[in-house]
Amino acid sequence: MNKMNNCSGSGNEFEFPIVQTESNCGCGSTAKYAQNTVLALNQSFVSGSILSSAGHLPQVSSALRWHDHWGTIKARFGVLRMNYSVAPGIYALGNPDDNSPVLVTANYKMSFDYLREALPGRDVWILVLDTKGINVWCAAGKGTFGTDELVRRIESSGLSSIVSHRKLILPQLCAPGVAAHKVAKLSGFKVQYGPIRAEDLPAYLDAGYKATAQMRIMTFPLKERAVLIPLELIEALKPVLIIAPILFILSGIMGPAGFWANASSYGFFAVLALLSAIAGGAAFNALLLPYLPGRAFSVKGLSIGIVIALILLYLRDINLQAWPGRIETLSWLLIIPAISAYLAMNFTGCSTYTSLSGVKREMRWALPLQIAAGAIGLVTWVGAILIS
Repeated sequence: MNKMNNCSGSGNEFEFPIVQTESNCGCGSTAKYAQNTVLALNQSFVSGSILSSAGHLPQVSSALRWHDHWGTIKARFGVLRMNYSVAPGIYALGNPDDNSPVLVTANYKMSFDYLREALPGRDVWILVLDTKGINVWCAAGKGTFGTDELVRRIESSGLSSIVSHRKLILPQLCAPGVAAHKVAKLSGFKVQYGPIRAEDLPAYLDAGYKATAQMRIMTFPLKERAVLIPLELIEALKPVLIIAPILFILSGIMGPAGFWANASSYGFFAVLALLSAIAGGAAFNALLLPYLPGRAFSVKGLSIGIVIALILLYLRDINLQAWPGRIETLSWLLIIPAISAYLAMNFTGCSTYTSLSGVKREMRWALPLQIAAGAIGLVTWVGAILIS
């Protein structure tokens, strides 16, 4: 959904989990059903099992354990993020029966934990789709949370034999990927869209599956933007481990003075500028998002980058009377905003501020400009050092 595939989201969308199960419907899938059920039951967060018409199904609690919290912390910092998932299929929260509601979610573990934690004392079935460990909002845009997967999971889990009703509660944010009328036609289950946030589910269920207007409004407040910063920073800093030494060495070799004198002047500033640009696009952009000018995320990042570049150049006190100083100033006015704008675009996959078509349209014009600005800036930086 975005260029970096960093579609982790806040994890607090209305998303629910399940276990991969295959129905014993005469399709020759009995062995696979049993195997996947065993895998689901062996997950660390599963507290037990419950007997249903489809066999023993994993049972989970609304109380999170220390390893659930630790897993969330690691995912926030990008540690094994793409493997942070639960087995798709059916889960029992509490002690549901054949009349209990069925909630559908993606198999991103953080969303699963938010869901069960929001429903203490509730007895519900949780159907988890195989979205490759991606949250609902992003998976719906990518097509992994879609009509086909939902219908396939309904059949493979044996859901029709587990519950007597034919209603599914889906997260509102999955609507772009699910055709409700096709689901009803192919599976017999009627789709209802619940509230955006898991925390609103108790009120939604108590009101007879009716959502208030406030439950339909998606916000992206400071808290939810801030928790995305560690992952964005870590991913952006990885290339710096290679780029920073190269810039430091190049400046030392090409400068007019000795190696260390050149490196301490041009190289140190280059590394500082690079880190500042990353902080602008990955951190300050997230914190100041609603207040930055422009609708496109790249424009918001560009504005932050320009401010950072001007501050750094002012502190560097470059001699603008000489051509080397002018060229160096131009180079950083191109490089820093380009990096900041590029990194700011990562947030298009974490926010409902944008649509999938809008993101694609922005990338078509923004990426070429960012690449061109960065390339020209690098060439002029090298030129400024060589003629100084």
